[in-house]
Amino acid sequence: MEHRRLGRSGLNVSEISYGNWLTHGDQIERDQAFSCVRAALDSGITTFDTADVYAGTKAEVVLGEALEGIRRESYELFTKVFWPTGPGPNDRGLGRKHIIESCHASLRRLRTDHLDLYQAHRYDPTVPLEETLRAFEDLVRAGKVLYVGVSEWDAPQIAAAVEIAAAAGFDQIISNQPQYSMLWRKIEAEVIPASRAAGISQLVWSPVAQGVLTGKYRPGAPPPEETRAASGSGAGFIRRLMGDEVLTRVQGLLPVAADIGLSPAQLAVAWVLQNDNVASAIIGASRPEQVHENVKAAGVTLDPEVLTRIDAVLGDVVITDPNIV
Repeated sequence: MEHRRLGRSGLNVSEISYGNWLTHGDQIERDQAFSCVRAALDSGITTFDTADVYAGTKAEVVLGEALEGIRRESYELFTKVFWPTGPGPNDRGLGRKHIIESCHASLRRLRTDHLDLYQAHRYDPTVPLEETLRAFEDLVRAGKVLYVGVSEWDAPQIAAAVEIAAAAGFDQIISNQPQYSMLWRKIEAEVIPASRAAGISQLVWSPVAQGVLTGKYRPGAPPPEETRAASGSGAGFIRRLMGDEVLTRVQGLLPVAADIGLSPAQLAVAWVLQNDNVASAIIGASRPEQVHENVKAAGVTLDPEVLTRIDAVLGDVVITDPNIV
């Protein structure tokens, strides 16, 4: 496993991270989740990403249990705050009360005394940005959070946070966690240039486009049983990528992967890691063998000719417009 620095910080992260959105506490059983975490550790993954909202807080609980007994200094533990975790008006957003209370709750669920990275899961336009950043800073000063990041923030939001933090003497944001894949490239236009200028890296989620880039979904055919597209919780997130035109183009990537000795999933993960602003690609898994397969993308260099072939195959199904959500 290769490691990369996260932004301008001194924190090293594994090129492949393990994330548990839509899996732990939801799609897969506890024992199976434990097996996937063990497979990640055995494969050299040191970076684990979750969020308080995943599976209604149960994902953090499962991850904390799965990592119990592992030397804390040997892995990096990331979580997020923003989405509602309770019925009250202060159980959501990026106000000071919710950030501080959610951090304490995440620490309890994850069975740890500190988070390596605490991330604002979305931007909150209803709260002054200085209040949000000051709350994060206080958690850093208290030793409960080592570094601060954001998730799915756009370029102007990132730039505003960097400016406020610099003026106030706060710890700077070191990461952004956006969706990024061969099919979903909208961060390339504005977010990545702004991040590079600010010394911020990307921790990208869905590098395999929620399984679409594995080639297991075929145009005109129903999704295979026990796949994300066939599940109640996962289908809604993947539906926009399931059109016949997209699936037909993805089938054209299979020989590209085969020609260089990679599986389609490995090709997809390796592709996002070619971007030098990407510190880590977050993978999810419902079976240990998926982890073992995807980690083989670490350290892979794709020749320019391969990248050109990929672009030619995908053509206009690639999403690059930052205004398309």
